[in-house]
Amino acid sequence: MPTIEQRLEQLGFRLPAPPEPAGNYLPASRSGNQLWLAGVGSRQADGSRITGKLGSDLSLEEGYEAARWCALNLLSRMKAELGDLDRVDRVVKVVGFINSAPHFEGQAQVLDGASDLFAELFGDNGRHARSAPGMAALPGNIAVIVECVVEVKGPVQ
Repeated sequence: MPTIEQRLEQLGFRLPAPPEPAGNYLPASRSGNQLWLAGVGSRQADGSRITGKLGSDLSLEEGYEAARWCALNLLSRMKAELGDLDRVDRVVKVVGFINSAPHFEGQAQVLDGASDLFAELFGDNGRHARSAPGMAALPGNIAVIVECVVEVKGPVQ
């Protein structure tokens, strides 16, 4: 059975460098066998950010791609914290904040960009509870921010 990173490669993805915190907070916090990951924005591998409001500056498809970049950044952060993505047992909860124009109602479909990737990588263990609120503004006009909670195999060190 291929590793999570091999599955990522098969899907045509590579992990970007893990994002650094943008303020006075931890990028991840461990409690028992859970790893709580701070929100990461839609930053691409080259460091550029997908910015703008969904429904006015960006299309639903561009938002989906932005959320997928958030998931890749979260996976990169998980690897930095755990050393190996195969230590992730399941994705428990995902929250995505969508920078939305007042009339935009496709927040759930945007967040599918992250949810679909987690499901593709972890199968049923990648399916999760989630929330996808629309926001009037996000820091730096970033398009999407996603945070998550994962359960880790074995003791968290």
